[in-house]
Amino acid sequence: MPKLILCRHGQSDWNAENLFTGWADVDLSDQGKKEAITSGKKLKEQQIDIDIVYTSLLRRAINTTYHLLSQSDQLFIPVHKTWRLNERHYGGLQGLNKDNARKEFGEEQVHLWRRSYDIAPPKQSEEQRQGYLDDRKYEHLDRRVMPESESLKDTLERVIPYWNDQISQQLLDGKTVLVSAHGNSLRALIKYLEDVSDEDIVGYEIKTGAPLIYDLTDDLKVTNKYYL
Repeated sequence: MPKLILCRHGQSDWNAENLFTGWADVDLSDQGKKEAITSGKKLKEQQIDIDIVYTSLLRRAINTTYHLLSQSDQLFIPVHKTWRLNERHYGGLQGLNKDNARKEFGEEQVHLWRRSYDIAPPKQSEEQRQGYLDDRKYEHLDRRVMPESESLKDTLERVIPYWNDQISQQLLDGKTVLVSAHGNSLRALIKYLEDVSDEDIVGYEIKTGAPLIYDLTDDLKVTNKYYL
């Protein structure tokens, strides 16, 4: 039977500094590295053999993937990287301290941007946008689909086509698939997998650096889920 493993990256440097991160390409903190290493060891203890991995283009997810595979002796596994699994784009909030943002925009407004399903933060500046357009990671991405800010709904709308075209096909072949990504791109997948309502998904919390295992039927219905 197919098995899906979702893993949210461990704590990043900006998580530790309480900054909005989004597409900013920051690395894991020391704690985040330890979380990923521990998760890899748990996969090895449980003798879970991964067939294929999907991750984002952001180093905190890529390095979480590396530590997971390294500690579970599975570095030879093919890893596919895609912008579609990137974190939600936080637009003009990226790089701001969350407490300072609340003071500037108000507690209620920041809460709405963070926790509503279909309301996006303010767009990034033209300078920020140009920085992403000039980034080699995104040189093959049509600039017309390069986000300037995203709600969770927007994130889901770019993640699910990739799920349908790529990830689900491996699961339908009976493979064990690891998706190593971010809080909101994984939240989008979980909403789709479990048919979670728009209202409930915004409060759905995913542990950092902890593999979430889904046992699936041959037609990809969830039969069981648990954290390692």
